Amino acid sequence: MKILIVSQYFWPENFRINDLASYFSEAGHEVTVLTGKPNYPEGVLHHEFSVNRNQFSRLGNAEVYRVPMVLRGKRKILLALNYLSFFISASTIGLWKIRHKSFDVIFVFGASPITAAIPAIIFKKIRKVPVFLWVLDLWPESLSATGVVQSDFVLKTVGRMVSWIYENCDYILIQSRSFLESIQKYCATADQLGKVVYFPSWAEEVFGQESQIVQNAVTRRTDMFTVMFAGNIGDAQDFPALLAAAELLKTNHKIRWVIVGDGRARDWVASEVVRRGLSECFHLAGRYPLESMPAFFSCADVLLVSLKTNDIFSRTIPGKVQSYLAFGKPIVGMIDGEAHAVIKESGAGRACGSGDSKGLAGIIEELANEQPEALANMGELGRQYYEKHYDRKMLFLKLENFFKTAVSRKIFSDSV
Repeated sequence: MKILIVSQYFWPENFRINDLASYFSEAGHEVTVLTGKPNYPEGVLHHEFSVNRNQFSRLGNAEVYRVPMVLRGKRKILLALNYLSFFISASTIGLWKIRHKSFDVIFVFGASPITAAIPAIIFKKIRKVPVFLWVLDLWPESLSATGVVQSDFVLKTVGRMVSWIYENCDYILIQSRSFLESIQKYCATADQLGKVVYFPSWAEEVFGQESQIVQNAVTRRTDMFTVMFAGNIGDAQDFPALLAAAELLKTNHKIRWVIVGDGRARDWVASEVVRRGLSECFHLAGRYPLESMPAFFSCADVLLVSLKTNDIFSRTIPGKVQSYLAFGKPIVGMIDGEAHAVIKESGAGRACGSGDSKGLAGIIEELANEQPEALANMGELGRQYYEKHYDRKMLFLKLENFFKTAVSRKIFSDSV
């Protein structure tokens, strides 16, 4: 098959779409990626890309086409321009760049912004190619939840745009079953047979194997209990609540917090660590390549996931949950909804509600006193749960079958 992937984010940025593109290209499919310039999460152009852009024109056998766009920066206005510029540029310059190519299916990586689906829909209307939209973030709800947009008029306008996008996509894949209610609200054809399909995230292959990449930023401490958070440092992750939990535990000198990642809230977190007197126990390690994450995870006793208190966030399962499960370490969650249920159901760890700093502190103190065998058993239960529900190869084969079905339906439709 000839597959076009449309995604605002792509390698060297760390997103699962990189893994998906690699898998399908290595499986013998012809994969083309239409994307922007890598600048997530710092908001500035990735250094390696700025030095040598040509080395990022292919990922394995997948061909990558990039379009100009406004970089994210650190201000809301720049983020809005970043979203706007990508879909305009991809819908014009991008489609011109790939005008000579033909495709069987189009796959849209639907992390924020959902406007990334617009160029795919335009291409669909020109070439009559089925579009798969993988919804990882609910719009317009997430804009309101994160405080990015507060105007009711703007939210309603975005809602109408979301309805147009959903209606014009042939298939909508949802990473959480709780997304269905929102999809139905904005898509009149959501109940059409086969249009909405549950398709969760997976863990990249690196989390299921021994790491070949070493890191020197964090060392394993057998004399300390290490709580590790990996990923974006943003508003949604509720770092004020995490810092409050760390304050409650700062007199316990055997507990340390390690944050591996970067994001828009990183500078604020760093200043708060100093202001709250947490410098001895709360460490910001910085951002590192995905391939080095197993080496970091090996230094942790438990892995932490958190999201702010919000109905929309409670419907989301952060992708790091699958990575944590696959790696086989106990999970600590300060999170509501489906992710909370997965942690409890799997037996992989302990969870409290979103924003519950006292509950989080209590869980961590309790686990710090557990026997190593009990912690290892939690990790193993999590790994078994992952293999049953989120196995990477199983999900990719499922997606490949979706694609084949869509292509056969198109061929039948064209022949009638």
